[in-house]
Amino acid sequence: MSRIYVLHESREWFRPLGAALDALGVSHEEWFLDGGIVDLDATPPAGIFFNRLSASAHTRQHPFAVDQARAILRWLEAHGRRVVNGVEALELAMSKAALIAALNAAGIATPRSRAVAGFEGLVEAARGFPEPFLVKPNRSGKGIGIELFADADELARRIDQESPPASVDGIFLIQEYLPPRDPFITRVEFVGGKPLYALRSDTRQGFNLCPADYCNLDAGGAHRFSIERDFDHPILRLYQSFLRGRGVEIAAIEFLVDRSGRPFTYDLNINTNYNAEAEAAAGVSGMRAIAEFLGRAVAAEGVTARASAA
Repeated sequence: MSRIYVLHESREWFRPLGAALDALGVSHEEWFLDGGIVDLDATPPAGIFFNRLSASAHTRQHPFAVDQARAILRWLEAHGRRVVNGVEALELAMSKAALIAALNAAGIATPRSRAVAGFEGLVEAARGFPEPFLVKPNRSGKGIGIELFADADELARRIDQESPPASVDGIFLIQEYLPPRDPFITRVEFVGGKPLYALRSDTRQGFNLCPADYCNLDAGGAHRFSIERDFDHPILRLYQSFLRGRGVEIAAIEFLVDRSGRPFTYDLNINTNYNAEAEAAAGVSGMRAIAEFLGRAVAAEGVTARASAA
């Protein structure tokens, strides 16, 4: 019998998905990426592999999980295994620069951005950039490391007088700051490439907009989120086409609407964390939707295997 293998590095974030898979009787196994050995000469086990790595893995003392995932996903794909969110999905979720470039190429509006290798070039890159602006680590999550600067001089003082910004991969984005028209951003959840619902996240408490209960144990963060189940916006068609073209099956895409009413897209993640309180209020379960999708994929894999054997 085929099974689901879940690649991840946060057991807290895995538990709701594991419970949903158990509830539906979907056979599954965790591949916890925090070290270990992979025999690259061996054949991977039969089954379906779901990659839900997080860009904030290094903040949980798993600094090599993303690179480990890169190697494993290449190995799986080389052997023709069915991978939900393969190498391309991983790269878009782990690199804001790669994501912005891909979104721009797809005709999806993004904030003006510059990628800078090393903090030494940040001030020079900020000169002449629209003010105020954000400095973001290329790979991060939960809003970690994002800072707002009034101008290049303030950034220079920050670097000279305190400590420079940090980035786990040494790359930063200088990005145009676009105040949202309303005090929230919208995060559209996709399962199987189809929109599940839209989550509104209140921006008035800072840049940490991670909806997972584990992200918001301090200061009642759950109340920052609300769900719109029948969300409809022209940008959805662009997102679906983008995800399909990049082989991304389960993801969240975040955008804001600026004061002129124009949507700007700025983030994508594949670690599929949902807010239990907001989902209970809306009567929807993202983890159940994922478990159902993976269950159907396992069933289809079994049918294909039996047909091949016949």
